[in-house]
Amino acid sequence: MKMRKLGLYSLILVVLLFLFFYPLDSYISKPGGAYDLSPLVEVVGGNDQESGTFNLMTVSIAKANPVSYLFAKFSDERKIMPVQKVRREGENDKEYNIRQRKLMSDSQFNAITVAFDRVGLPVDIQFDGVFVVMVLPNSAADTILEVGDKIRSVDGKNLTESGQFASLISEKKEGDQVGLVIERGDKHLNVAVELKEIPNSEGRIGLGIQFQEDRLLTTQPDVKFSTGEIGGPSAGLMFTLEIMNQLMEEDLTKGYNIAGTGEMLPDGTVGRIGGAEFKVMAASKDGIEIFFAPDDELSEEVRTANPGIKTNYEEAVEAAKKIGTKMKIVPVKTVDDALDYLKQLEPK
Repeated sequence: MKMRKLGLYSLILVVLLFLFFYPLDSYISKPGGAYDLSPLVEVVGGNDQESGTFNLMTVSIAKANPVSYLFAKFSDERKIMPVQKVRREGENDKEYNIRQRKLMSDSQFNAITVAFDRVGLPVDIQFDGVFVVMVLPNSAADTILEVGDKIRSVDGKNLTESGQFASLISEKKEGDQVGLVIERGDKHLNVAVELKEIPNSEGRIGLGIQFQEDRLLTTQPDVKFSTGEIGGPSAGLMFTLEIMNQLMEEDLTKGYNIAGTGEMLPDGTVGRIGGAEFKVMAASKDGIEIFFAPDDELSEEVRTANPGIKTNYEEAVEAAKKIGTKMKIVPVKTVDDALDYLKQLEPK
């Protein structure tokens, strides 16, 4: 009898472990939270006397298990996302996290440059090597280079300007050995890669990587971020507003708790992001009064190819109506739209 009970308990334990911990080939997204930016962004020596707050919004994304998947099926505050909507093909956990941190870093770069431009302050931008965004499987660089590596030199020639890396590699032919100096974490490594045909490239020869030219930004005053493990580009708009608020004498918040979302592009355009509806839900729960949503333009081609697709602003308005919030949803195409709205806003 005791053995039978033990067997039953063991079976129940196995079933519970499966239900709660077995990873499915999907992700579950849900509302995250609002984070006051004043402790996370510091303009050294800037004005930090805000009567209100600017907030970044997050969405929580986790690997699905059978229980969370079933729960998401019947919840308006959960969304099931196929793995290809979250990760690139062949991307592992480490590479995904590096990409998200890089997107965050780029959003901070653009936020600083746009904010300083809007208040009339100069910035100094210098070339800072080549960042490896992806290494194609079975390519020349596979198993040699890693996502997150920064390439500093090619065959003894230091990379000092834009376009130099692509030019140096394009001069090579199949079978050539290329010597690279790379920065990986706090280490500098010398590696050699024998060039070959890039997979699925119709005969092109190269390393088989996707890369992005990095830049080093210097400002006066200095801007520091303390965003921890938060990743992705969607805080760009709110970073820009917070930086401007600390650079200026006037208080842009005017006493309101303000949040929003949207990638900050170099020209000040607010780019489309994912999870706008969940950010509205989280903002409402956290007492946000004004929410800026990207009013992105969708071409007829995009709408035809994606029936039912909505702009971020349309998603935000729909979510706000669904939850019955009194929070004001404000459409913005550029950072200047947000600034114009704040300019006409009566102080609280």
